[in-house]
This record gives sequence, structure tokens and C-alpha cells, in this order.
Amino acid sequence: MINYFNFGRFDDRYLITNDLGYYMFIDDMQFRKLLFDRITIDDERYSEFTEKGFIYNGNKDVFAEKYRYTMGDSKNYLFCSTSLHIFVVTNACNFNCVYCQAQSNTQKKRGMMSTETAKKAVDIALSSNSENLTFEFQGGEPLINFDVIKFIVTYSEENCSGKNIEYNLVSNLTLLNDEMLDFFKEHHVMISTSIDGDRDVHNSNRPYLAGKGTFDDVVDKLKTVQSAELSSGAIQTTTRYSLSHYKEIIDTYISLGMTNVFIRPLTPLGFAHESWEKIGYTDGEFLDFYEKCLFYLLEVNKSGTYCSEGHSSIFLRKILDRYPPNYMELRSPCGAGIGQIAYYFDGKVFTCDEARMLYEMGSDAFMLGTVDNTYNELIDNPVCKATAAASTLETIPGCCDCVYQPYCGTCPILNYAFDNNIFPHKPNDYKCGMYKGMLEVIFGILKKADETELSILKSWIN
Repeated sequence: MINYFNFGRFDDRYLITNDLGYYMFIDDMQFRKLLFDRITIDDERYSEFTEKGFIYNGNKDVFAEKYRYTMGDSKNYLFCSTSLHIFVVTNACNFNCVYCQAQSNTQKKRGMMSTETAKKAVDIALSSNSENLTFEFQGGEPLINFDVIKFIVTYSEENCSGKNIEYNLVSNLTLLNDEMLDFFKEHHVMISTSIDGDRDVHNSNRPYLAGKGTFDDVVDKLKTVQSAELSSGAIQTTTRYSLSHYKEIIDTYISLGMTNVFIRPLTPLGFAHESWEKIGYTDGEFLDFYEKCLFYLLEVNKSGTYCSEGHSSIFLRKILDRYPPNYMELRSPCGAGIGQIAYYFDGKVFTCDEARMLYEMGSDAFMLGTVDNTYNELIDNPVCKATAAASTLETIPGCCDCVYQPYCGTCPILNYAFDNNIFPHKPNDYKCGMYKGMLEVIFGILKKADETELSILKSWIN
């Protein structure tokens, strides 16, 4: 018997996928036979159709029992409480990035999280039933409020009651000093920074407030972090200026000893929204850039230098391993509230980082409450329930029957920012077009990959 599947035309083949996360490329004849439930044991790919759950013989209950663990693993994030807790310790910054999503001309207030607010936020985070938590420090530039970062780390370690807490600092690093470095090393704080490419591209995107370029200072501090043997990484944000510099961007990461480059499209919030005509692009322009990055990275890996791409690593783990990394944007439902919570410096609590960015633009639509609420009160907020309902792809028209549905995700906050509606209702809009396009690029590579290229792609998963 035929099992439910989604499909899409892919060059001279059909790509078919199912809710278990399996995929196949099949020709026209195989597609017609599958569609009319005429695949028999004599067919050349019968075993593959059967093992991947596209067809089954006998009792439905036996079929369900066979794959229930596979399905459970694909949704394992639903069985734990909020694990990612983002502390926006300040919205002040010493940079003037052209695309800053955490700043907006409509938001003039600048402030610092107090220890009193921080203590209440940590108490909420520790109330989560999850035994494994990630505390992420963001801004603005979080090192401006280093004293509160220190307080959060020390207070949480004194009161964690056996929970495992991983600390991550998202910083431009330019304010890093020896005291901070020693503290981060002592408490195993992981460091994440932003490097947008070579000196030219980076300085164009990420200048200081006074206009001076920041590339040399960021690289100098990154090398200090690497010398201290702290776990570190970087992300890249793509502006219109970046599109013609894919080689320079990747070569810069490799020259800095980085083994992963996370190619990230702009999110049209904050300054990025206000400056879109100058720095933005269509999804097609970005996808052309993204494809060039992946093909260049494959050549780099073939030459003996290992370097993976971040989005591809996430997608490939879902496609090849059928096991989802807990990446909040690519979950169904997404991680808003149930996977992550953002504590703003003034005590307001939001479903996620994008929600507090929207707040910077003047909308508190995704505010769950304040640090004076309990964890249960925040999670029980109707906003949390609505974002979960609006990001469950299996129930959304246009998403539920998309061939990429098992691997994709949607963001209710961005949907609301674009269309004043938390449910996506414009197929192939900016965000949808981005994710579908990235998956199409990846599946295009998988379809034609030889053994060497497939081995490289599998190595990116880990």
C-alpha cells in the first residue's frame, strides 16, 4: 500500500519525500506507478521504496510500529522544556552595522540589564524542566555590560541544582580584555562573533559608530580567543555588497583557521528593514550567491582543506540522518517560547530573539510577560500557543504538501512583520523562498554528487 508522500518536479526526475524524512529521486515511470500504488516486488527499487516508508505491505499497525521511533526522533525537541535562554544584557553598541536587526530608528531608548532583573530572569530559566540549558548573552554589544554577564554565570552556577548550563557569548569582541578572557576561560564560555568577509566586505557592513572599519580589531581579538583555546565560531551576514565576493568571504574564514562558515541571508528587521533598498536583494540573488558558496566550498574540501557551511550542515543532518539539530528556525513548530525565551534588558520577556527585535521596531506583539512572571505563566501565555500553532508546517496550507516540508521551518514573527499575520499565506515569499531555494540547491548537489562529494557533504553533518 502507498504511504503519504510529497513530491516536486526536479529537472528530469521527481523528488519525493515523506514525514519520516526520507527522500528519493525517481523517474516518470516510477512516479506514475507509485502514484497509482502499482510498485511490486519485481520493481528494481522495491526494497528502497519499502525501507524508506513510501510503500508498505500488510497491517497499518505493524507499519506504524516499525517507524514510530524514527518519527519520534524527528520531533524529539517537543519532549523537553525551553532550553535556550537569551539574555539581552544591553541594546547599546559600539558598532553601526548597516543591517543591525537589534536596532531601529523607532527605538531611541538605550539601557543596561540590572542585576535584579538578571537574577529574576535566571530564576525563570532555571525553572524550565530541561536538564540541559544554554544561556546566550546578546546585545547590542553584551561586553558593555560585562558585570551582569559575570553575575548571571556565577549566580546560575550557584543555583543550578545539578542542571547542565552551556554559556555562549555573541559579541563583536572589540571590547574584550584580559579580565573577561580569563573569566570566560574559567567558566567555559563559548564565543560567537561576526565576520562578514574580507577587510573590504566586513568594513562595508560593520563599521564603528564613528565610521572606522572594524575588521582588523575583530580579527585581532578572535586570534586572542583562539590562542586562549576557547571554543569560538563566527557567522556571516550577506548584504547586497557581499554577493559578488563569495570567494573572498570563504577564503577569509579559511585563513583565520575557521572550519565552518555560516552563510546567513538578511532578516528584514531593524536597520535592515529601513535600509532594504540599499542593502537588500531578492531571494533569487541570494540563492545564486549561496550556490556559488557551496560549489566553491566543495572544491576547497576536495583540495584537502576542511570547511563546512552552517545552513547546509543543519539541512543535511535532517536529510541524511533524519535527526534534527535543535535549530529553532528550522523546527515544526518553531522554537518560539517552547524552545527559546529572550529576556530584554528592561525585564520584558519575549518568545525569541526575533520577537525582541520586532519590539525594537515598536511592536510588543510577541511579549510573553516580564521577569516578574513565573516560567509556567510565560509558557501558558496565549502568544506562546499561537506561535506554536502558526509554525506547525504539517497543518499550514502550502507548507503541509511542500516537498521540502520535512526539513523546513517558518517564523511567525517575520510573517507578522511582513504581512501582519502570524500564519504564512504567501507561498514563495522572502523567507519561504530562501529556505526552499537553499534546499533546492542542496538537493541539486545530492542528486548529482559523486562518491567524493557525498563523502564531503556527510562530513559536514558532524
